[in-house]
Amino acid sequence: MAILPILRYPDPRLRSPCKPVEAFDGRLAALADDLAATMRAAPGIGITAAHVGIAERLTVIELEGAASQRVYVNPAIEWASPQTQRHAEGSVSMPGVTDEVERPARIRITYQDLAGGTHTEEADGLLAVCLQHEIDQLDGIFWIDRLSRLKRERIVRKFRKAGT
Repeated sequence: MAILPILRYPDPRLRSPCKPVEAFDGRLAALADDLAATMRAAPGIGITAAHVGIAERLTVIELEGAASQRVYVNPAIEWASPQTQRHAEGSVSMPGVTDEVERPARIRITYQDLAGGTHTEEADGLLAVCLQHEIDQLDGIFWIDRLSRLKRERIVRKFRKAGT
């Protein structure tokens, strides 16, 4: 497993939608392993291929350490609840800054595993937040786009002032 360089905000590649994965092979599995290692080193609880400059719909999430690792290939939100929740979010591409984002409290997604098998999963709580956050990233939507203009400008100023 390699630790890959993470793109830093405002790299324009973070705003580009990712292409669906078509080849379910050893390269994809190795990329998932590299993403997990990169996420742990950052540190973070979620990462996408887009964060390392690879425009493919692949994300890795670990909420409670390596044993909880989940890999989602070509994830898409199929349903979202009208009820919402607020949770602090940040990004491995913008370390050191967070803010609360409001999102649907429950979602249902479809995705593929590393072998190409198709699955449906429902999520709530932190997993729902993470999945929505990472799927946004795969769609070219950076997390601060979900904030008001005033909050977004404050976050960007704070990040630039920190010089990271």
